[in-house]
Amino acid sequence: MKPRKAKKPHLVLVGNGMAGIACLEQILRYGDMFDITIFGDETHVNYSRILLSNVLAGVHGFDDITLNPLEWYRERNISLRLGVRITGVDPVAHTISGDDGAVTSYDKLLIATGSHPFVPPVPGLEKKGVCAWRTLDDTQRLLEWSAPGKHAIVLGGGLLGLEAARGLQVQGCEVTVIHLLDTLMNRQLDSTGGHYVQRKMENLGITVRTKCTVRAIHGKERVESVELNTGKILPADFVVVAAGILPNAELGRMAGLEVKRGIVVNDFLETSNPDIFAVGECVEHRGMTYGLVAPLIEQGKVLAATITGNKGPTYEGSSTATKLKVAGVEVFSAGVIEETEAGLDIVRYEDPGLGIYKKLVLKGGQMVGAILVGDTSESGRYMEWIRSKEDLTAKRRNLLIPEPPKDPGASIAEMSDSEVVCGCMGVSKGTIITAIHDRGICTLSQLKEATRASAGCGSCAGTCTALLAAVAPGFEPDVKQVLCSCVPFPEEQLREMVHTQQIRSVQQVLDIYGNGTGCEKCRPALSYMVDMVWCGEHEEDRSSRFINDRVHANIQKDGTFSVVPRMRGGVTSPAELRRIAEVAEKYNVPLVKVTGSQRLDLLGVKKQDLPGIWADLGMPSGQAYAKGVRMVKTCVGSEFCRFGTQDAISTGVELEKRLENLFTPHKTKLAVVGCPRNCAEATVKDIGLVGQEGSWQVVVGGAAGKSVRKADVLVTVASTEEALESAELFFQYYREHANYLERTYDFVERTGMDKIRRETVYAVPEARAGLLDRLRKAKSASYDAWLEREQPKTATQFVQIQPMEAPEEVSYR
Repeated sequence: MKPRKAKKPHLVLVGNGMAGIACLEQILRYGDMFDITIFGDETHVNYSRILLSNVLAGVHGFDDITLNPLEWYRERNISLRLGVRITGVDPVAHTISGDDGAVTSYDKLLIATGSHPFVPPVPGLEKKGVCAWRTLDDTQRLLEWSAPGKHAIVLGGGLLGLEAARGLQVQGCEVTVIHLLDTLMNRQLDSTGGHYVQRKMENLGITVRTKCTVRAIHGKERVESVELNTGKILPADFVVVAAGILPNAELGRMAGLEVKRGIVVNDFLETSNPDIFAVGECVEHRGMTYGLVAPLIEQGKVLAATITGNKGPTYEGSSTATKLKVAGVEVFSAGVIEETEAGLDIVRYEDPGLGIYKKLVLKGGQMVGAILVGDTSESGRYMEWIRSKEDLTAKRRNLLIPEPPKDPGASIAEMSDSEVVCGCMGVSKGTIITAIHDRGICTLSQLKEATRASAGCGSCAGTCTALLAAVAPGFEPDVKQVLCSCVPFPEEQLREMVHTQQIRSVQQVLDIYGNGTGCEKCRPALSYMVDMVWCGEHEEDRSSRFINDRVHANIQKDGTFSVVPRMRGGVTSPAELRRIAEVAEKYNVPLVKVTGSQRLDLLGVKKQDLPGIWADLGMPSGQAYAKGVRMVKTCVGSEFCRFGTQDAISTGVELEKRLENLFTPHKTKLAVVGCPRNCAEATVKDIGLVGQEGSWQVVVGGAAGKSVRKADVLVTVASTEEALESAELFFQYYREHANYLERTYDFVERTGMDKIRRETVYAVPEARAGLLDRLRKAKSASYDAWLEREQPKTATQFVQIQPMEAPEEVSYR
């Protein structure tokens, strides 16, 4: 007979949050020692609570913040009981009871119940429309309530309250933050730092009321207004409570454990009962409770060793350091921040224009505290000085501006392996180095996927990159070219800022994230970006456009202009031809030329004659000047050509109707041909439709300039409508993801056709519908400047100036 396998002890974990699961992951590293059951009172798998603000802002969905999907539990034979609240603990019988009536026995019980929101005693909090923001369900509720024009009141000006305010504002709400004290984030910042953050919030359009409380919430059944202690009444559609958190220690009390503010644990994370352990926000250690992730991860590592019989490491408390990003502002805070005790020496630096504030607190030559707002690049150095208690007297001159390092890798070498690099996810230097070696990681994106480092606020990305450079043999920096020194951010990040932070003008981007002025490189790029993101619902800044876009004509090398009326598909009429001829004679146009785009070009037009020519022509613009859709060239097609298999003319005309007057990252040329003989050169256009027997082939990324590039096949479809829709999907995807002044052929090679197909023609219906909806919205806001006959925006808009030598690709005058 085979020996009977010994039954493993049963470990029950109450709490499916970040601290409990992080601890369990550490326990599993010691081997398959327990049968495991997890209870979670939420109905969701483990997710990153840190990223709830991104869900509220619409940047992430639930799948994006999931830490451990269902497969993770199944692969480890973990019994997962979601949506069950534990209502009783019997430490004698070693059982727990759930609100579903079930009783579960345990050998070891691990309590990781986290915390709950502190709700101030305000009359009216029981009304509908009041939500304490803490969970994913709370976030989904706020998203349901949010809408443009809704009035949201946020109680609490700490980190959580400000994140809630920013997310709701992105959803279009009119947001007011009510804060009891006179400075925001008072637990992390002094009054000066708090005022820097407040200025940032107000610049984003959020109203902040400090030294203020809510006396009552009014309304019949649902919230209608709030009354402040000043007597002022504010309209309110809903109220968000984000006034702090309290440990969930009730299970500890039920189990007869020692409980003060939280469940009391020793340095091994043991409670007063040898079979019950606790970790996370619900515990109290040496009189301290912690609400940040990094300390909870440290606790989990110690507890994992204790509970698996490897007792040895101890938890001695965590340094009270905070590094985070709130509403786009980087913030670091550690140690002593207020000047409340004698003998403190303060070193400060402020640049209100850039929104940068630095404060270093020293005592007896040693650093005991630091605050950084707007620039946290030196946070690692300051944290090390606080920990080491080094005498900094000799380094006094270089505390704020360090000398260039003789050894660039010294700062990384000086970090201990146990030092936490990513505070959001609690990832240490040692964990990162191990992952790099074990998994062959050589890029930041790979590191993020493997360890979650930099997956939170992202403020540790620089340190992670430095570690990769120092450790990974095949290090490949994730190249993200900044737009310009005036606005030192990559275009992808700027697009996200413009969208998530509701920035609707070029000047606002420059004021918040740039030097306030901009230049001929970044202003046109930002102008396109704001227009593309908001589809016309923005503040147009004509001074940021190229000269061609400002006067709606193509400047030539002698300073005159080229006027090209629209002829969709190269099709015209005798009446249009007569009008063009009459205009050419009336304005003494030096040259009339048939273009390669099947249109007539009036060359040598004086700037002051442009409005008159548009009016006399009475024809739409051919957009031959724009960083946008230039034309759709067509062959004769099946209507007349004996070789034609598809109707090229009507399809080309329809395609131009759908896309004309829209801006793109660079000029965009299209063509439609009725058969593979390709008379209109569709395979060397940015977007081409090639007719075949019974189908259309949609091709993208072609070029016929200095370097000829044959377009790549995007997809082959059966119907004309499918072909048009496929072209629209790529067109909008290019508008949203290409860098400014990047042609489609460069974009296609940089992005890769597999990714493009996956996110356009092969995307899920919701994603395709989203691209098309945004395209329709942009199209509905577009117009033809010639037919509208714009009045001059400035006195010199149509005044001829000195000849210009620069071609339209670089002209900005």
